[in-house]
Amino acid sequence: MSSRYKEFYKNSVIQNLIKETGYKNINQIPKLVKIVINMGLGEATSNSKIIEQSLNELTKIAGQKPVVSKAKKSIAAFKLKENQEIGCFVTLRSDRMYDFFDKLINISLPRVRDFKGLSKKAFDGRGNYTLGIKEQVIFPEISYELIEKIKGMNITIVTSAENNDDGYKLLKSFNFPFRN
Repeated sequence: MSSRYKEFYKNSVIQNLIKETGYKNINQIPKLVKIVINMGLGEATSNSKIIEQSLNELTKIAGQKPVVSKAKKSIAAFKLKENQEIGCFVTLRSDRMYDFFDKLINISLPRVRDFKGLSKKAFDGRGNYTLGIKEQVIFPEISYELIEKIKGMNITIVTSAENNDDGYKLLKSFNFPFRN
């Protein structure tokens, strides 16, 4: 079964982008490539259980098992040793990516307190968009009672757009909640 947002992209977004940008070839139209969800866990240096909890939460949120990221070198000021576990991330592609994108836009972001929309300035120059989330509890899979510590995460939406303007048009046509 194909994702609801994948069908939306094929049936609606492509048509809108052809009208808006004037692309002649369907392969020129930007599309979503992947979504990377990253949790940096600096406090994992003193509490090793926090990595395990974060892995479980990120698995529930993303629907696939995350990878643990390790420190590349020792930094005494941060009490960090080489190869110490300091975070986790997951890369979503294809149907899982579209399902997560759908959930992010329609369920999770509206649950953010005092949400007024996302900034248009978070593009990286190549059409990719990164947003930071302060609390993992905005996702419906996470039960507030079972959380020991509130943790944030970065979500990077990687597109095939070549510049910020095309990336913005792509996300806007997906009804991404940008601030006016």
